[in-house]
Amino acid sequence: MTRPIAGVAVVVPARDEAALIARCLASVREARLLLAGRAPDGPGRAEEVRVVTVVVADDCSDDTAAIAAAAPDVTVVETRLRSVGAARSEGARIAVERLAELGVPLDAVWLANTDADSAVPPAWLTSQLDLADHEGADLVVGTVRPDFADLSDAQVAAWLSRHTPGRPNGHVHGANLGLRASVYVAAGGFGELDLHEDVELVARAKAAGAVAVASEAGEVLTSGRQVGRTRGGYAGYLANDLLA
Repeated sequence: MTRPIAGVAVVVPARDEAALIARCLASVREARLLLAGRAPDGPGRAEEVRVVTVVVADDCSDDTAAIAAAAPDVTVVETRLRSVGAARSEGARIAVERLAELGVPLDAVWLANTDADSAVPPAWLTSQLDLADHEGADLVVGTVRPDFADLSDAQVAAWLSRHTPGRPNGHVHGANLGLRASVYVAAGGFGELDLHEDVELVARAKAAGAVAVASEAGEVLTSGRQVGRTRGGYAGYLANDLLA
């Protein structure tokens, strides 16, 4: 039997995200507050869930780190890894170590990943933990929605035509990905990939037998910008593939 989740490690990689990191962390805080108020297994259950939020400011040339450091209950790590996969890996390592210091074992940790240009909904963490604790999910592949204010009318129409409410498409996005930390470690982590590090991790975890669930319950709003911090990625999809 899998152990109930007792700790959550929220990891946010960031590169020159001074304009959006505050919005991201405010939304994560709202999700943490909702989690603190949930008690599906009886009185006191929610209070037992420890949450650690780690921002990895990787190769930033702006005020990303300082803005993140001003947010409540956030640990900021500055790196020069120049790789989103390596940044996610470093954030996961630090967050899991922090939870271990608080007495939460690896097999009771949930690793929740998002991006600094994104805003998670209040139910982001509760929806993932409900799937983990009550549906046996080892891995939750969440949906994302681009900020329509950043898109043309044609792009918005194209996006809406490909997304049916109630039918999550199962596409993997690092901006909305949760999994058991033990599964993450067993699958080899994100590695040092600078593109599709999230897709590769999910593929390895599934190949190892992880129970994966696609869900739109905690859909994440992400930037609709079309010049990304890495080559390709979601920005490349919006710029090159959405209208193709």
